[in-house]
Amino acid sequence: MSPWYKLQNEEQADSPSLLIYKERVASNIQKMIDIAGDAERLYPHVKTNKMPEVVKMMLAAGISKFKCATIAEAEMAAMAGAKYVVIAHQLMGPKVKRLLAFRQQYPDVFVASLIDSASVAKEHNDVFGASGLVSDVFLDVNNGMDRSGHALDGDILGLYQLLHQLPNSSCHGLHVYDGHLRTPDFESRRHEVEDGFVDVQHFLEAIAEANLPRPIIVAGGTPTFTVHALHAETYCSPGTCVLWDWGYGDKLPEQPFEYAALVLTRVISKPKAGFITVDMGHKAVSAENPIDKRIRFLNLDNYELVGQSEEHGVIRVENWENINVGDVLYGVPFHVCPTVNLYDEAYVVENQSVVDTWQVLGRKRRITV
Repeated sequence: MSPWYKLQNEEQADSPSLLIYKERVASNIQKMIDIAGDAERLYPHVKTNKMPEVVKMMLAAGISKFKCATIAEAEMAAMAGAKYVVIAHQLMGPKVKRLLAFRQQYPDVFVASLIDSASVAKEHNDVFGASGLVSDVFLDVNNGMDRSGHALDGDILGLYQLLHQLPNSSCHGLHVYDGHLRTPDFESRRHEVEDGFVDVQHFLEAIAEANLPRPIIVAGGTPTFTVHALHAETYCSPGTCVLWDWGYGDKLPEQPFEYAALVLTRVISKPKAGFITVDMGHKAVSAENPIDKRIRFLNLDNYELVGQSEEHGVIRVENWENINVGDVLYGVPFHVCPTVNLYDEAYVVENQSVVDTWQVLGRKRRITV
């Protein structure tokens, strides 16, 4: 029996290409729901997959709320049928008016963005108010990643209060992303996550003492998903687990997800003894990590990726004599999210055969809005 990843109709797949194994995507979606205990607890992040068909699969499984990184990803989700999206960014400048245009173009879709600044909150309030609409927001909380969000200091309660006082603003909850916590040992990671939430709990107590509305909490990503899932009051927003990758597969051993996205590449040259070249350069697999952490081939042993340019990957191999020009290699990306973003479309695999292509629509910076 051939390995699970090997295509029976390899000639149907050009290279380099992105392969999406539909049965495994469905399995990962169900595992995500099983970990959360209820599909209603999930706000999966669509930045990983960026494909309307994957959003439709999640909707069919009972997931109704989604996170995204861009207005285009929000529109992609809306086009797939999503009715509730949170853009996990603080939008400013031209993006505020684009967000307003999104609301006007998709009036039946709830869309919220993040706020961590009083000045941005007032800008959203004024722009939406001028059109007779309300700006839906989540307060972005920095509990240690130091990338975005308001610090848990003496000023954060005032900002939360302001979000409830502005006439054209509606604050629905807190967004708390702790993606910096990736310790491989689960118990150590659990303690880090829970320690990082102590000040969040103090903030919730201060909110209650001030008689302000209690917020919902949307927390974490894939690395901390299995910790936040233990706390019933928290909504979880994993994303990578729908497709999975080598990086998280090695770092998060307690998570049961399967590789559902591979890069297919072909041997295009054997330039000298011990070396092969494939058509997998920087434009085919995410290259932000060191060269030894870009791709893991499933059907090649004893190799080292030693060089990449835009369209070529050079690999040192031991079994050079047994490799032929034209051979197909299947690789797991170390980081699947930016790898998906490199492709306009993906081949869909079912029963080890290419059966369709899906557009990676969310990779666009702008769709219509």
